[in-house]
Amino acid sequence: MYKILSKEVLSDVVKLMDIEAPHVARKAAAGQFVIVRIDEFGERIPLTIADYSREKGTITIIFQELGKSTMQLGKLNPGDSLASFAGPLGHPTEIENFGTVVCMGGGVGIAPIYPIARALKEAGNKVISIIGARTKELLFWEEKMRVVSDELIICTDDGSIGRKSLVTEPLKEILDNKNNTIAKVWAIGPAIMMKFVTLTTKPYNVPTIVSLNTIMIDGTGMCGGCRVLLEDGAQFVCVDGPEFNGHKVDWDNLLSRLSFYKNEEKQAVEHYEHTCRIDGAIVKGRE
Repeated sequence: MYKILSKEVLSDVVKLMDIEAPHVARKAAAGQFVIVRIDEFGERIPLTIADYSREKGTITIIFQELGKSTMQLGKLNPGDSLASFAGPLGHPTEIENFGTVVCMGGGVGIAPIYPIARALKEAGNKVISIIGARTKELLFWEEKMRVVSDELIICTDDGSIGRKSLVTEPLKEILDNKNNTIAKVWAIGPAIMMKFVTLTTKPYNVPTIVSLNTIMIDGTGMCGGCRVLLEDGAQFVCVDGPEFNGHKVDWDNLLSRLSFYKNEEKQAVEHYEHTCRIDGAIVKGRE
């Protein structure tokens, strides 16, 4: 069992948890992920590592409550335990001194881009970070990102903080600036955001790395659920990724695969919320 040591509510639907998992923390690196299971019957939830402490033996995860399993996870509290916490999985981010790099995080993608930006900064790169969310209430880790960035640009859809724009707009301005020579771009966030980041960088021929979070079951490459189609063939996110050359990803195929179980997920959420309401009424009746 893996104990939840602390929990932080970053927004109504985004939660942070520190998990006691010393054997995972011992080998964790930026860019890798874990697979979490709440109980023995639980769905396997792949989550990119947001942070880690080898000294404390902890892994920090940040997740958005989108489906039944993440909603269940969000209801757990410090002192509760998880049935399994497998990792670190996937290949770490390639870190070296590239020069000037851009790190982009959208929504909960801000969490996994943070350790990458930190590692790139420590390696001597000039780090320009762009983070975005729909609104101010959904934005988190602004100060942490500022510390590891030479320049931080904040974007929101409604302009409630930072500039009112998509994250691709300042990216294009940076790429257009003749004083900038961008060696590499990292982008983590919703698949549709990563798609448009790669469409933005492609005309400039700037290498662009994306971190994919696909449907995943075993995390060993055996089930094939996380298969992603690239220009040079199919690969598996769990063992070949999670990072890929964004310019080679077949984004339409990926977006289609991500929607395969949309109806089933909706039904599971409706059933879970209905069950929660019944349980709440029973508890209230006993009081």
